[in-house]
Order: sequence, then structure tokens, then C-alpha cells
Amino acid sequence: MNHQALLVCDVLVCGGGVAGTMAAVSAARHGAKVILVERYGFLGGNATAGAVAQFNSWQTGSGRRVIGGLADEVVQRLRAYGGAGAHEVFVMSTGHRMDRVEYAPEILKLVLDDLVVEAGVQPLLHASLLDVECRARRVETVRLLTKSGILAVRPQVLIDTSGDLDALRQAGAQFLALGDEEKLQPATMMFRFGPVDFVRFDALPKSDVAALAKEGYASGALARAALHVAREPASQNGWFNISRLAVDATDAMALGKAEIEGRRQAWRAAEFLRGRVPGCEGGRLQAFGTQLGIRETRRVQGDHVLTAEELLEPKRFTDAIAAGAYPIDIHASTGGGLVYRALGDEHAYEIPYRSLIPLGLDNALVAGRGVSATHEALAAIRVMTISMAVGQAAGLAASLACQSLQNAAVRDIDIQALRKALRESGAIFKD
Repeated sequence: MNHQALLVCDVLVCGGGVAGTMAAVSAARHGAKVILVERYGFLGGNATAGAVAQFNSWQTGSGRRVIGGLADEVVQRLRAYGGAGAHEVFVMSTGHRMDRVEYAPEILKLVLDDLVVEAGVQPLLHASLLDVECRARRVETVRLLTKSGILAVRPQVLIDTSGDLDALRQAGAQFLALGDEEKLQPATMMFRFGPVDFVRFDALPKSDVAALAKEGYASGALARAALHVAREPASQNGWFNISRLAVDATDAMALGKAEIEGRRQAWRAAEFLRGRVPGCEGGRLQAFGTQLGIRETRRVQGDHVLTAEELLEPKRFTDAIAAGAYPIDIHASTGGGLVYRALGDEHAYEIPYRSLIPLGLDNALVAGRGVSATHEALAAIRVMTISMAVGQAAGLAASLACQSLQNAAVRDIDIQALRKALRESGAIFKD
């Protein structure tokens, strides 16, 4: 490769988390030439590097499915590898009924590899964004730092699924500000702990779990008043989500400090589990997440800003491209609790295509936790099942723009054609 090589593609996806991988696979399956850029040597983002280890909220409280398509295919493929459990409904401490699938993060890496390779996506791993060149409202060139030097890519459509939206920031996109009383949701350092006697652990009354969590938080052993765990399939190990780090993950210095503090929090929490929690006496800390699990950083200013009121109504959108049923779940940046707005058992909401389109750009889309939504609305739609559904829609929309429009203008695609193609691909809408 020369000092600066050049590639041309239909769709460039920046960020190989689950939203980005679904976008890339969806676009490629519909005929687009796709390059998928990821900074690590594997795909998955928060689902693998962050080791979240469970996909939440596939259905409403009454059992009506709202997530399908590629997200469902991921679970089926995980099961074929022995890396996912069954759909299970559990009752949260808030009383909300939640449907989840627990999975093995390491096996998910294999599944995402398979999807990308089979679809014909060109994965570009170990690559970082350098800069973006725009002209006349269009992204023209994205330059990347790779192991072979600088690589320039000229896409017809850019999809930013990086979470922090670094590519869109370089492209001059506008972003939504936090309100006067709002703070970024904190991050979590997941950690694997085991072996756990889950028979004893799961038999603990909810009142006992709450009391132990309160005790751990009061003593300083737990940074979050919770004992939330996702069991790794076919093992006696669990991934615990009980740390809390207030950080702006777009601040490089702050992020590094938070990663270090996150591991310290995980160690203290593991010692508390060993010493105080029934079923955990014989366990020990086995692994940290590769990175912090980040809930929120930048949110793009899109053609439509999705609000909590629209989710709670719920408002119907003629350009809806995905549905969700996860409640509004805001982790406080300080203290041990959270702000929780539950939904009714029959409640589901919609996400409009316009919330994927950044203002001021004609050939760019966003998927994942950076979509155009208020702080409160994002607290519901940020979860990985919904992010996969939105990613699938973004990829299909990008492929349609490349096929049918000379200038690949994402606003000009036929919305009903997009919705029809999504349904044919297994996606589920509210109606």
C-alpha cells in the first residue's frame, strides 16, 4: 500500500458495534459494496468489548414481539454455537417484566464474523478515524489510520455507528445539548465472576437482594446499589453490571482515568460478592470488559428529534423503521439509583427514519446510541436490541439510496419501499 491508498465503496460504516454490523450486513445483502471500519480486531462494541452479555426487551410486557430481523438471526446463530440461552421473562426490581437473552460475548464475536463474511462486507479492523472531507452537504472522503498507513475511502453514503459519532463530528454535523438538569448517563465496567451457585443466588428473595445491594453501596464496596448479573450460557460464571462511572467518554484524558477506576470498582465489587452474597462465596473475578460500557455521549441533531413524550404516547410515524418496548431507564451520574419510567404491558413505540438523518448532510445516516433523540428518549432506545433494529434499517436505506438515486441522497428514498423491504427481511413494526 502506498502512503495514502484510495478505496471507493457504496456504503462506509464507521463503527463495528452491533448497530454498525447490522447496518453493514443489511446494506451488503441488498447489493451494496460495503466497508465496515472498527478500531478493535473484532466486532460487537458494547456487546463484546463492553461484555454486556444480554440482549434486553424483545417484546412488550404482554409478550408481543417488537424486535426481529437480523437481531433475531444473531440469537439463532449464537444458539447454534451454544452461546445463547433461551428467551426468558424476568421481573425487574421496579416491577417491569423484561424479556432477555443471555449470551457469551466471546461467541458473539464469531457470529458477527460469520455474518459479515457471508454477506460480502469488507471488514477493516484495527482502523481509526483520521478526518473527514465534505463538500456541498456531502461526505466525500473519510481518511483512516490503518496498520498499512493512511487509507482514504470515498463512499456514496456514510453511516456513523461509532456511538461517539466521531465521523459526523469531523463532517461538521450538529449535536443536541443536554438540558440544564441533565447529565450524561454514567458508564459501567462489566466483569466476569464465578463460579456462582445460581440455584442459591436466584433463590434469594428480592428484598434480600435489595438489602445486600444497599449494604454494599453504603459501605463503598459497590458503586451502584444493584446486584445485576447476566449468566454466561453453559457455565457457572456471570457478567456483573454493578459499577458506575460518571465520564464524558469523548474526553480522552477522562476516559483513561475512568477505565482505571472501573477496574478498581469491579475488584471491590467482586470482593463484596465473595464475602457477603449467598452463592458467590467460591467465586472470584475472572475478567474485565475490554472497555467501559458507554451509555451516552453525542446525540446528533437530526431531521426529527425523538422525545420521551412521543415514546410514552406512543406517537405513530409514517416513516417508522423500528419499534421498541424498553422503558425509560436513566442511570444517575451520582448516587446508587436510577430514574425509571415504566411502560404498560401492551406498550410499544416507534422510531422514525428522520431521526437517523443528520441535519446539513445529504449522504449520511446514524444508528446506535447517537441517533437524534432527547436525553430522556435515548434512555429507552439505546439498548442493543433496538440498536440492531435501527442499524438494519440504516443499512437498507443506504443501499436503496445508492441503487435508486444518482446522488445517493438519503432523504429522497422511497420510505414505503424501505418499510416493505424491512418487513421482508424480518423486521417488526408496531402495526
